[in-house]
Amino acid sequence: MKKTTRLLPDSFPSWFDGQNINEALFCRDYLESHQLLYTERSFFTTEGRMTDEASLKTDIYQIIEPCASIGVPKKISNIIELLKIMAYTNNFPPQTDRIHVANGTLFLDGSFSKDKYEIVRSRFPVNYAPSVSVPETWLHFLSDILYEDDIPTLQEYIGYCLIPCNKGQRMMVIKGNGGEGKSQIGTVLSHLFGCNAKDGSVGKVSENRFARADLEHVHLMIDDDMRMEALKQTNYVKSLVTAQGKMDLEQKGKQSYQGWMYARLLAFSNGDLQSLYDRSDGFYRRQLILTTKGRSPNRVDDPDIAEKMCGELEEIFLWAFGGLQRLVQNHYHFSESSRARANRDTVKQDANNALLFMKATDYIHLTPKGKIGSQELYEIYTIWCKENGFSPLKSRSLSDYLIANQKKYGIEHTNNITNPVGRRVWGFTGIQAVMSLPAKVTESWKRDDSMYTPFT
Repeated sequence: MKKTTRLLPDSFPSWFDGQNINEALFCRDYLESHQLLYTERSFFTTEGRMTDEASLKTDIYQIIEPCASIGVPKKISNIIELLKIMAYTNNFPPQTDRIHVANGTLFLDGSFSKDKYEIVRSRFPVNYAPSVSVPETWLHFLSDILYEDDIPTLQEYIGYCLIPCNKGQRMMVIKGNGGEGKSQIGTVLSHLFGCNAKDGSVGKVSENRFARADLEHVHLMIDDDMRMEALKQTNYVKSLVTAQGKMDLEQKGKQSYQGWMYARLLAFSNGDLQSLYDRSDGFYRRQLILTTKGRSPNRVDDPDIAEKMCGELEEIFLWAFGGLQRLVQNHYHFSESSRARANRDTVKQDANNALLFMKATDYIHLTPKGKIGSQELYEIYTIWCKENGFSPLKSRSLSDYLIANQKKYGIEHTNNITNPVGRRVWGFTGIQAVMSLPAKVTESWKRDDSMYTPFT
């Protein structure tokens, strides 16, 4: 056990009178010897945002240990609360013309300073090393899973996330059928960004008004497995993508406040990001959508690929910085291949397919006398999608769309519908089937009750 060394009176610090610690004087002395600011519910140092106050508590304890023996935890808490007041500033805007790295500060014009004297919002855990070679393992991996003309887009987007700026007003979705290894990109970025990146969920951001506050001070949110349900609302997502200043943030049970928000969104998915009700061009043109090549049947996976790529972080950082410089020179307009632009058009078209289906008079007919079960309607809808080259929405998404637009279509959601096999099910009045379902479908309903469990 460490033995506490008691101070002699002539060596007492100014904040200690031999019996009591003057917390205000302690904080004054501490701030004279430590660069520290407090704003937006966080401490900031020359190393960036303090994500855990444990290190601060330890530092304070080591200083006061010779002078305090009773009520030390409470005294430390009091000191920290007083530091929040004395170190508070209301003017600490993000710096969008530079990137603070482990060994200094890199400016967008390419100049570099080794000084680390200023208090900063964020610092990346990677060195700026202009003499390093290209990240060969990283680029080879990207070439295996992405089309060559889409790699510059990814390069620009990762570079874009290095600065606290939303001028590009885009989010990125990388989609594939699964098994391509695309999530390894997120693993590497988590190491590159350190505490400036955070795992999250696009779906949670869209549904929960408190989720945005969790992304405060963060440069990049990574959704490693974006769920395929269409978003019921898009306001919170769009506000994150387009934010260019402070916004109202909320934490559960606490007063809302104004905070800087510059988190960019990167999602990996097996499908598209769609909205249930937002059919505006604004929602879809905010998306940069890259598709993977798919897994080659002859490919042999390297179980150590993530570790190997993380060994190239300095090289990857320099590569991403090149993408950022190109993006800035192009006035924050991202490079997009014809494939990426077509991806976005396809997603937008698919998102509107429920609307188009309701106009498909060869399949259904809107009439006040019509009645149709939800399962029967969904079966007709999936046939229509297949025959017209659309990706079908989930049954729940189609149902939610119809329920939300009952007045528009003159329909009513009800549980008083008799399906083709004579069972009472949920469905809609005001819609009549024009086409007949294959006999094998209705026969399956007779055999399996779960086949006609209604979507609601």
